[in-house]
Amino acid sequence: MINEKKDIFSGSASATRAKGLKGEIRVPGDKSISHRSVIIGAIAVGTTAIDGFLAGEDNLSTINALRLMGVRIKRTEESTVVVEGGGMRSLKEPEDVIDAGNSGTTTRLLMGLLSAQPFFSVLTGDASLRKRPMKRVVEPLLKMGASIAGRKDNSLLPVAISGRRLRGISYSTPVASAQLKSAILLAGIYADGETTVLEKERSRDHTERMLKLFGADIEVKGNTVTVRSTKELYGCKIEVPGDISSAAFLMVGALITPESELVIKEVGVNPARTGVVHILKKMGGSIEVLNEREVCGEPVADILVRSSRLKGVDITGGELLPAIDEFPALCVAASFADGVTTIGGASELRVKESDRIAAMASSLNALGVKNTEKEDGIIIEGRDVDIEGGVVESFGDHRIAMSMAIAALRSRSGVEIRGARSVDVSYPGFFDELERLKVR
Repeated sequence: MINEKKDIFSGSASATRAKGLKGEIRVPGDKSISHRSVIIGAIAVGTTAIDGFLAGEDNLSTINALRLMGVRIKRTEESTVVVEGGGMRSLKEPEDVIDAGNSGTTTRLLMGLLSAQPFFSVLTGDASLRKRPMKRVVEPLLKMGASIAGRKDNSLLPVAISGRRLRGISYSTPVASAQLKSAILLAGIYADGETTVLEKERSRDHTERMLKLFGADIEVKGNTVTVRSTKELYGCKIEVPGDISSAAFLMVGALITPESELVIKEVGVNPARTGVVHILKKMGGSIEVLNEREVCGEPVADILVRSSRLKGVDITGGELLPAIDEFPALCVAASFADGVTTIGGASELRVKESDRIAAMASSLNALGVKNTEKEDGIIIEGRDVDIEGGVVESFGDHRIAMSMAIAALRSRSGVEIRGARSVDVSYPGFFDELERLKVR
C-alpha cells in the first residue's frame, strides 16, 4: 500500500510490495502531444477541442504561457481543454515574464514560436530549468534571423526574444531532439521560403503529425522534414492517446511481479516512442500490442502485459533513442532481470529534470542493486530476487519517483520516496492508480 505523509505530493511517499498488478487502466494523456495541441491550437483559426489532455504541471505551464499572450483556453473537465485560436498572427505581447516552471518542452517550443512574433518576450523557469541547455535551440533560430539574448552566451534561461521576420534555412541537428526540431518547425511555418530539418537519427514526430493535421504545408522524407511558409492553420478536434512513457512504469511493474496480467488501454504507439516495448521484449517480457488503429494522425493500441522472467541485455544508443524517457523504468526492469544489463548512448540524460544517470545509480545503490555508472549510461547487475528496500530521493524528477515506486513492488521492507510530489508533472494520481491495481 501507499502511506501518505502529510501531503503525498509535497512530502514523501512510502511504497510497499505487491504480488502482482491486475486489471485494466488508461494512463493519462501523452505529455508531448498535450503540449503541442494547445500551442498549435493557439495559432490556428477557430476552435480546437482537446480530449485526453494531460493536466500535469508541465502542460499547465504551457497553457499559462499562452494565456499571457491573450489566448482563450478553457478547461471544461480535468482532461478536456478548448482553445479558441485567433490565427497565426493573433498572439499579443505578454505583460509579464513567461514562467515555464520545470518544463523544457514549454520553453524550447515557445522559443521557436516567439521568435516569429512581432513583439518582445522573456522566458524563464524554475531553478532546475535555468540550468538546462538552451543554446542548441537558440543557434538555428539565430540563423533564421531571430533576435535572442540569454545568460551564459545564450545557453541558459532567462532568454529575451524580440520577434522578427524570419527566413527559412536548412539545418542538420547535432543531436536527435524532438524539442529542437519542433522549435525550428514552429519558427519555419512563419519564415519566408522553406525550412528543412535533417536528423542523423529520427526523433519523435508528434509536431510533424500535428502540423499536418492543422493544415500546414509540411513534407516528411525519412529523417528529413521540410515545412513551408504557412498562411493559416485551422482548429480541429484532438484525441490525445495515453502516454507510453507513463505506461512504461506499469508495464515494468507487471513484468517483474509474479501474479500480473495488466491491460493498458488506448496507449500511443508512435513508432518513434515504442522503443521501450522492443527493449522489454528483448529482455524476455510478455507484451502484446492489440487493437492497433489511428486516431487524429497518431497510432494507438491496447497493451497486454504478463509476468515474465527477464534477462539482462545490452541496450545501445540507437535502441535507446526511442525509449530515452523510459530509462528509469528500464533500469528497474534490469534490476530484477537475470544477468547484467548495459545501457549506453544516454549522455543526453545528464541534462534532464535531473541527471537521470546519476539519480538512478544513486537510487539503485540505496536499494541494494549493484550498478556501475558510466559517462553515457549504466551497468546493472540484475537478480530475480526481492530487494530489501530503503529510502530514496526523487531529485525533483517525476520519472525517478515513479521508477522507485515500481521497484518497491519487489521490496521486502518498502521504499520511502522523498519528493514524491514530482509525479504530478506527468501522472497526477499515479500512487492511487498503482494501489488500485495491486494484487495482495
